[in-house]
Amino acid sequence: MSGKFNYTRWDPVLISSQIVAIQCCFYSGLGLVLFILSHLFGFRITLDLIFNHQIVSFVNLLGIGVTLSFLITSSLSSITLYFIVHRAKKCLDFSLTLFLIHCLIVWFYMGQFPFSFSWWLLIIVSITLMCCLGEYVCLKSELKDIPLLISHSGKENLL
Repeated sequence: MSGKFNYTRWDPVLISSQIVAIQCCFYSGLGLVLFILSHLFGFRITLDLIFNHQIVSFVNLLGIGVTLSFLITSSLSSITLYFIVHRAKKCLDFSLTLFLIHCLIVWFYMGQFPFSFSWWLLIIVSITLMCCLGEYVCLKSELKDIPLLISHSGKENLL
């Protein structure tokens, strides 16, 4: 398929490694943000803060802290999408995959499917934030002008 603009071939190893890298960066960032917010809000860090859907709420300090940490981490994960994926049109796919895997982990961790409305609202807002900001950052890079060098003879040379 030479001659096709920006052709990418199917590479399952690359895609799988990108998914794992984004997942690791997300959970590392979430842990760091939770660590910082736990010192500010005064709550103890446990795995339940990440994987217990019943903790997410908008009425108590712990629930607000967890909600804030997810929103901050999702926003920062857009930068991860830029460095790992590099393509705006793939941001939605990788954002959805990240949170689908998170949903499956929550389901496995809790032993029940997450039915909490506030948790699903948080997940939808987090996906939207991560995807939109990731697409914005990637598009800024994709739309940069292609540098051209002009030789002394006045002809343009592409390097």
